[in-house]
Amino acid sequence: MALIYLEPLSRRASKSDILALLDSAGGLDRRRVGRLELRGRQAVVEVPDGWEARLVKILDGRQFGERRIRAWSTGAAAAGRGQEDHFQRLGRLLDLESRAEAQRAAEQARRLKPEDAQQTGNTLVGLVVADEQAGLGGRYLVQLGKPGGAPLPWTRLDVGSPVVLSPEGKKGTVPICRNGPEGASHKWGLSPFSAPVYRGVVCERGERVICVALDRLPEDLAEHETWRVDLTFDEVAVTRQRAALEQARLARGDRSAVLRDVLLGQRQPEFGLDPAVRPLDGSLNPVQCEAVQFALSARDVGLIHGPPGTGKTRVAAEVIRQAVRRGRRVLACAPSNMAVDNLFERLLAFGERAVRLGHPARVLPELREHTLDLLVERHQDVRLARKLVKQALLLFREAGRYTRAAPQPGARRQLREDAKSLLADARRLEMQAVESILGSASVLCATTTGLDSQILGNRRFDLAVIDEACQSTEPGCWIPILRCDRLVLAGDHCQLPPTVLSQEAAAEGFGVSLFERLMALDGPRIARRLKVQYRMHSSIMEFPSREFYEGDLEADDSVRGHLLADLPGMAAAGKGDSPHLCAAPSGPFRQMGTVPFSPLEFLDTAGAGFDEELEPDGESRLNRQEAELVVRKVRELLEAGLAPADMAVIAPYAAQVRLLRELLAVSGLEIDSVDGFQGREKEAVVISLVRSNAKGEIGFLADVRRMNVAMTRARRRLLIVGDSATLAGHPFYARLIEHCQGSGAYKTVWEEAE
Repeated sequence: MALIYLEPLSRRASKSDILALLDSAGGLDRRRVGRLELRGRQAVVEVPDGWEARLVKILDGRQFGERRIRAWSTGAAAAGRGQEDHFQRLGRLLDLESRAEAQRAAEQARRLKPEDAQQTGNTLVGLVVADEQAGLGGRYLVQLGKPGGAPLPWTRLDVGSPVVLSPEGKKGTVPICRNGPEGASHKWGLSPFSAPVYRGVVCERGERVICVALDRLPEDLAEHETWRVDLTFDEVAVTRQRAALEQARLARGDRSAVLRDVLLGQRQPEFGLDPAVRPLDGSLNPVQCEAVQFALSARDVGLIHGPPGTGKTRVAAEVIRQAVRRGRRVLACAPSNMAVDNLFERLLAFGERAVRLGHPARVLPELREHTLDLLVERHQDVRLARKLVKQALLLFREAGRYTRAAPQPGARRQLREDAKSLLADARRLEMQAVESILGSASVLCATTTGLDSQILGNRRFDLAVIDEACQSTEPGCWIPILRCDRLVLAGDHCQLPPTVLSQEAAAEGFGVSLFERLMALDGPRIARRLKVQYRMHSSIMEFPSREFYEGDLEADDSVRGHLLADLPGMAAAGKGDSPHLCAAPSGPFRQMGTVPFSPLEFLDTAGAGFDEELEPDGESRLNRQEAELVVRKVRELLEAGLAPADMAVIAPYAAQVRLLRELLAVSGLEIDSVDGFQGREKEAVVISLVRSNAKGEIGFLADVRRMNVAMTRARRRLLIVGDSATLAGHPFYARLIEHCQGSGAYKTVWEEAE
């Protein structure tokens, strides 16, 4: 008999339902089915040999109840028949995603005019070199800006972004995919254009300049008047993920194999008794302490489910610190450099001996002195190594110097041998310094794909903690998993999933993170949810809590009733003479002046003729009248004294974001898509939903997790602007509008006009 796995199932799915599915869709008589076990939202089904490939092909992606399910099988028998196992499937999807990333970069470089490419946020054009210097552990820093010191346009190029620097005026090389024979793997390279490009990493970005760290200084830097910087994909990261998937697939008889089987649902996770937690961070609440205790008791894997504002990263830091006190070696990871730095900064603030791995340019400037590269540069062994290198170079020059007198036989050879010996000693000293620094650290911090085997060697860890685990596709998580004995994942699968460019890979579930898959597999057993949030006014929290977290969230006393009017500098001034009533922390209403400072408001544009439109020469959507209304509401808050840096404007469509940036050119005011604000917060948030049409089409607004992120960024005021006639056809938005109406937070654009 062979095993197949079905997931994620509806909570209401029964064994009878699954047997009926196998019979009706797969043609397998239920009497031929062996063991059938339900594990949370996963079913493990024993089927006759030879049936697993057919059933997986038929059932994978099939609608079952209210959702589409994944069907797969594992094991040598399946692989021997040419059937994909879990890791082979992930590897194929990883290739699809890599191909999509490279093709996007190539298309932008080839098809878009420079000014259009710049509008995407992935490119900066027309840059001149302002300065160049050595720094960041021997790398070269090139500072670029617009001619005359003009401000840089809005861009997604941020600290840590992998980029290519290329001269303008000539075609440079761009990443492309060279297709091999049918069925062969794809090979990546650079298209054969004439001008070279230089790969680097953004290490600083200001209002007027951007600084790129390069491994080598461009020899033709002075030969070109202007340059461009383009976002690119990370080839090394893809290679590491592919290798990790293969290593996990082939693991046999070791701890990695056991952990793999647990994460695939083939083996039950185990929990033990750890000493009671005495919090090192005195600010933790009882629910957070219980989550820490649970994570430490996990012998295989434990999940910390952290809804918005509940202190998930604080809890992850406490888990790491407690593990260190128990003598465990810890690897702390996250998918993005920003998320790693957030965790790393907390650990340093608590006095932990933590070292940051990875390119120093991808680390926040205030944390760079704690990176491995810069620690190595300052190590006494490396200072000696640098002297040995200088001596070696002198010997090489002396051996190659022409002299009138003939040298003694073998003298030049001896000089070169001495130089090589000095270089070998220098390399040995450098490696000693690296080992010394890594060995003295309690915690190593890195991105999930930033773990370099050449640096870490065969080093293993007692515990790996992956923060923001839901923002990573599953292959990225397997790199740290293979180096640990126990695993703790922290995240929230009810917020944005990993970004996936390939529609084909997304359709096959590549956007389902390991965290989300495990929650569906056995969430109640292996996860603990944090419940007290420290961000949102209770009125803002209430609807997301009910929709996404089973009504579990509680607002801490420090935020339950906080209002914009409580901020220093806020004025109760505005149009008209009549006071506006605003919810007070205690529940009743109090007079606050004439500016509507209520914590929650839905402003309905239905019937006002605020029609959406497609962006000219594009596929994104915008709504001009709605944008003008948003501008007015933002101006009201600014005039009332709210600092631009304390406010965010969020729109789900890039075209609307671009339009709002044109209309609201206010320094310090952030206007971006939902993705740009995940993990962040602002005192006030204004959301422009854009969609307004007679057909009731809402596009990807139907992915309500995006709306969860958008709504939960606000601390004291959340204003949502949208067309109820278009939105209410979707159950989620119908409930949102009904909630706002029932709580007195609903207002129409007609009332606004009065």
